[in-house]
Amino acid sequence: MTGSPTRPLIGITLDSEEAGGYSNLPWYALRENYSQSITRAGGLPVALPHEPEQAEAYLDHIDGVVITGGAFDVDPAIFGAKQRHPTVTTKDRRTAFELAITRGAVRRDTPVLGICGGQQLLHVVLGGGLVQHIPDEIEGALAHEQPNPRNQPGHSVAITKGTLLHKIVKTDELQVNSAHHQAALGAPQGVVINAVAPDGVIEGIEAPDQRFCLGVQWHPEYGVSAGDGAIFEAFVAAAAKTSPSSRP
Repeated sequence: MTGSPTRPLIGITLDSEEAGGYSNLPWYALRENYSQSITRAGGLPVALPHEPEQAEAYLDHIDGVVITGGAFDVDPAIFGAKQRHPTVTTKDRRTAFELAITRGAVRRDTPVLGICGGQQLLHVVLGGGLVQHIPDEIEGALAHEQPNPRNQPGHSVAITKGTLLHKIVKTDELQVNSAHHQAALGAPQGVVINAVAPDGVIEGIEAPDQRFCLGVQWHPEYGVSAGDGAIFEAFVAAAAKTSPSSRP
């Protein structure tokens, strides 16, 4: 099964939960608005279970990958941190899979869109570190875990002119929702910071040497602004240009 130039196949990483609630066995989860956003943008969404050994096989078939967010963190040991903040929680198999498929996508130049925790993982794959807990590390930080509903804006971000993100959203400032306690740290070689919150927290990254490699710290699948929809449209358009004949 492969995507097509008119409706590219977009892999979406799932969240996972232990037994309880929906099932008495471990189960996967995904909010509908992720797949709805991809469908509206012209893509064909498909869920990606956490099978690290199958990451390359998935990449043989998909035209783009969305790394989603979730209520967990990347293990600080992965990006070389010597200490672990007490708020850090991990989902090790999910992270192992997302690392494998993101590294493979970057190596193949397959379009990647990282959302919230997905941006953080993408930043780590590209050589960066993470702020492990914003309230303890950023003086005067905004409420990045906003108290109001996620389908409303929590704060603004300044968009860096000349970046891919600026070309997509066509504005110098965007109102975004906010649901995170960690953030990208620094700008490793090959990474451009494309969005920053008023308190200095990094809100967006991109890798210009890639066909489409973009991370945003907010959740554009909620469609808080017109720019959110434009992000999915640009991502799916880039995935549509992926040539199946160039795959192994």
